[in-house]
Amino acid sequence: MAESLSRPPKAAHHFNRVAILFAGGPAPGANAVISTAATSFMRNDTEVVGMKHGYSSLADFSSDQPLVEGKDYINVTPEFLKRTRSGQGIMLGTARTNPGKHISDPKHFDDEERVKPLKNTYEGLLSLGVEALISIGGDDTLKTANKFKLYQDRLPADAPRIPVVHLPKTIDNDYMGIDFTFGYFTAVDFLGGEIRNLLYDADAGRSYFICESMGRSAGWLAYGAAICGEASLVISVEDIHGKYREDETVTDADGNTSTKHAMNVDEVVGRIVKTMRVREEKEGKEYGVIVLAEGLAEFLPSKQLEGIPRDDHGHITISQIQLGKMFAKLVGDEYERQTGRSRKVVGLQLGYEARCSKPHAFDVMLGSQLGVGGYRALAERGLNGVMVSVSGQLDLSYVPFEELVDPKTLVTVVRYVEPGCDFHSLARFLETFVNE
Repeated sequence: MAESLSRPPKAAHHFNRVAILFAGGPAPGANAVISTAATSFMRNDTEVVGMKHGYSSLADFSSDQPLVEGKDYINVTPEFLKRTRSGQGIMLGTARTNPGKHISDPKHFDDEERVKPLKNTYEGLLSLGVEALISIGGDDTLKTANKFKLYQDRLPADAPRIPVVHLPKTIDNDYMGIDFTFGYFTAVDFLGGEIRNLLYDADAGRSYFICESMGRSAGWLAYGAAICGEASLVISVEDIHGKYREDETVTDADGNTSTKHAMNVDEVVGRIVKTMRVREEKEGKEYGVIVLAEGLAEFLPSKQLEGIPRDDHGHITISQIQLGKMFAKLVGDEYERQTGRSRKVVGLQLGYEARCSKPHAFDVMLGSQLGVGGYRALAERGLNGVMVSVSGQLDLSYVPFEELVDPKTLVTVVRYVEPGCDFHSLARFLETFVNE
């Protein structure tokens, strides 16, 4: 056993050079993850390459156009990492380029055209002498890491392998396999502060704000921000059931029909207006802030999503829908219809301003442990195809990709806020009481 003030002994690994990349949306604490992962390797005699802007250069790599230092990657040095652990932004940049976007079934790995971006990524990393990869990103980036591993699993036995370890990132906190993701609490605090500011504004002008919060798949961020910001009501995708859900039949481009779980917009609008009226008639409050998770846009009736583009991962471009403004108009009209009085209702979109805010201590510590965990997974344990997880008092564990990704669809499993759980109930206890 090492002395309590001694650094853990160097791992007997074989890596001479590793790569780190960050993909997807920014999150506070990202630089803590990158810098601690890089430092751990460099202090154990391993060179570190930082890929710039995620998979952007790798997915399009070709042998006749070598990757360029400074443009496509950075040779990480101690000087480059100087005082970066608590820094804002993403020191390597980020992008949503997805080299696995054409792979949605295991059979697709047999299609040379579909796997070409993954092949380019593999050959691009080999061209830099990379022997292991640390991937940092959300569930879409986890899917890409898994596909990158599966691509290599099908290579000839004598082909070199680049083991990949994934570090989970999302301010949405909707990851299976980890309790909280880095950046979540910083984002919640930042958005909670904005909501409190809006409450003062609403109080002064006897008005309402309907805030669209980030959180594409689940309501963790919306609920956390509403709790900290003292919002009057929060609604997320987990709440769209019962009378708030209205299924519809949709037909795809090939003529196939399926059932879509859609939102009953009229009922949701009515629920918001009910909160407004209870606050006014029972509490004497003619103001408030309502928080809507942006993922509710996916539940809009199909006719309202026509023409909305999708990204490389198949997600609709939520920013083009302006959910907060849409509901502000509907709520204002319904309030006036019910009461005969007008009430100023303003729609806002919150979230982008939180993604690169200064990380709080917990997110710096959590991110640092994940970064070190990436080193320990590869160098100390020799793992491949695992996600680093943290629980309890920053205790590390390693979750295999196959426990997080459906082997048939190659899609990750979203962790929702379970309706009726203690976290969900906390918001209901604290918001304006409406007896339905």
